[in-house]
Amino acid sequence: MSDERNTQVQVGLVLTALWLGAGLIYTAAKMGWSGFLRLPLGDLGDFLDGAFAPLAFLWLVLGLFLQQRELAANNRAIQRQFEIMQRTAEHAEIQTRAIAANELHARQDTFIDIAKLVANQLEVVAGMLFLSSQGSVGDGVVSDEEIDAMFTRLSSGESSVFSRRMIMMRYKVTEPRDAWQLFYGTPIRKQHCENYIRSFERLLCSAAACDSEGMIVDALQGSAQGRLHRVICEMRDLSLAGQ
Repeated sequence: MSDERNTQVQVGLVLTALWLGAGLIYTAAKMGWSGFLRLPLGDLGDFLDGAFAPLAFLWLVLGLFLQQRELAANNRAIQRQFEIMQRTAEHAEIQTRAIAANELHARQDTFIDIAKLVANQLEVVAGMLFLSSQGSVGDGVVSDEEIDAMFTRLSSGESSVFSRRMIMMRYKVTEPRDAWQLFYGTPIRKQHCENYIRSFERLLCSAAACDSEGMIVDALQGSAQGRLHRVICEMRDLSLAGQ
C-alpha cells in the first residue's frame, strides 16, 4: 500500500512538472516574459486560473484515490481486529467452559467423598433405629450379639445393612399402625427418624447443587438409604395424619 501511494504521488509530481514546464514554454513562446508581466491583473488572474485548474483537478483525483485506498486499508485493519477479537472471545468462552467443567468435577469429587461419610452416618442412625425397635431396649426380637455383628459388617464396608433390614421390616407389617410404631412409636425413634430425614435431604440438596442433570440425585434416591428415607417420610405422614 505504501509503494502504491508513493507511485501515485510520483506520477502526480511528474505530471505537475510536465504541465508547469509546458506552461513556461508556452508563455515564453507566445507572449514572452515581458509581455506576460505587462498583462492586466484581471487577465493575469484568468491565465493563472486556466493554467493551474488542471493541476488542481489532477491532485483532487489523486487525493480521492489515496483516500479510498486509505479507507480500504483501514476497513481491512478493522476487519482483522474484529476477527482477532472474535477468536479471542471464542477462546475465552472455551476457557470459561473448561474452568467451569473443572470446577464442577472438583465439586462432584468433593461431594462423593462427603456422600460416603453421610451415607455411613445415615446407616448408623438406621442402626440405632433398628436397635430401638428390635434390640434388647425394644422388643428384644434380635439379640445384642446379632446387632453387634451387624455393626461390625457396617464398619467393614457393608453400607446398607441396617437400611435394608428396616425396609424389610416395614413391608412385613400389614397394619399401618404397627408399621408406624417401628419408626415413631417412641420419642427416641422419632428423633432418629427426624435426624435421618434431615441428613438425607441435606445430602440431596448438596447433590443437586453439583449435578445439573440429576443423575447423582436419582442414584441417591434409588439407594437403600433413599428407599428408607421414603419409608420414614411415609410413616411421618401417617403420624401427621393422626394414625
